[in-house]
Amino acid sequence: MAACVVGYAFSPIDLIPDFIPVLGYVDDLILLPLGIMLALKLIPQPVLEECRLQARDRLAQGKPLNWVAGSIIFAIWLIGFIAVLRFGWRLLDPFL
Repeated sequence: MAACVVGYAFSPIDLIPDFIPVLGYVDDLILLPLGIMLALKLIPQPVLEECRLQARDRLAQGKPLNWVAGSIIFAIWLIGFIAVLRFGWRLLDPFL
């Protein structure tokens, strides 16, 4: 269910197309929160409680967050930003 909600959120295909004024975005504002609520309700309560306890314990212990993953994501964004700047500069250079 969670995969369906994420897929709908990132899909260019909507029940009501976004180019229709107001209604195009209202369906996203209604369907996505409802899908998230349904996905949370489908998680068994013991599993949800166990995960919440593990999260609280990890925060209370002061364990570091996953800096490696954060650094990789930051590096990817930085490389992409630099690539866009360089490519954009080359495209705009003849006009400047």
